Amino acid sequence: MNWDWSAVRDFMPLFRDGLLVTLQALVLGSLISFTLGLVWALLMRTPTRWVRWPVGIVTEFVRDTPLLVQLFFLFYVLPEWGLTLSATATGVVALGLHYSTYTMQVYRAGIDAVPAGQWEAATALNLSRTRTWRAVILPQAVRRVVPALGNYVIAMLKDTPLLMTITVLELLGRARLFSQQNFRFTEPVTVIGVAFIVVSYLASVLLRTLERRLVR
Repeated sequence: MNWDWSAVRDFMPLFRDGLLVTLQALVLGSLISFTLGLVWALLMRTPTRWVRWPVGIVTEFVRDTPLLVQLFFLFYVLPEWGLTLSATATGVVALGLHYSTYTMQVYRAGIDAVPAGQWEAATALNLSRTRTWRAVILPQAVRRVVPALGNYVIAMLKDTPLLMTITVLELLGRARLFSQQNFRFTEPVTVIGVAFIVVSYLASVLLRTLERRLVR
C-alpha cells in the first residue's frame, strides 16, 4: 500500500468541515429522537385508542422502512408538496424521526420497569397525574434506559454517512469529494474510519460516566 502523508495533510481541512457536520447531525438528531421518542411512549400509554392506534401505525411504519428511503422521501418528495428543507435539516429530521421509534420502545420498557409501588405511593400522596409522571415515574425510568439510549446514539453516528445520498457533505461525503479530485482513496477513507472509531469510543465513555452518575 502506497501511503501518502501529504494526502492526509491536504485532506484535513475537508475532514474538519465534515466532522463538524457529522457531529451537528448526530447531536441534533439525538435530541429529536430522545424528545420525540418520549412523546411517542407517553401517547402509547393514553387510554384513548384513537390516539394509540395512529401513533402505533406511524411509528411501526417508520421503524419498518429503511432510513435511506425516508431520507429520499423527505428530500425529494416533500418539496413536491410545498415543504422544502435544506439537505442538512432534512438529514437531521430523518435521523431524529427514524430513531425516535426505537427510543420509544426503550422509554416504554423503562416506564414498565418502575415498580408498581411507586405508582401506589404517588396515589397515596394525592399527587396529580402530571406531577406523578414528572417527579416520580420519569426520573426513575430515564435512569434505567440511559445505556440503551446511548447504544442508539452510536448507531445513529454510524448511519450519518447515509446523509451523503442527499448531498450533505459529512465525513464520508468529504472523503469522496477529496478522492474524486485527487485520485487518492486510501488516506481519506482510513482517516474517517479512525475518526468514527474514536468518536464512538468517546461517546461510549461519556455515556458510561453519565450512567454511573445517574445510578448514584
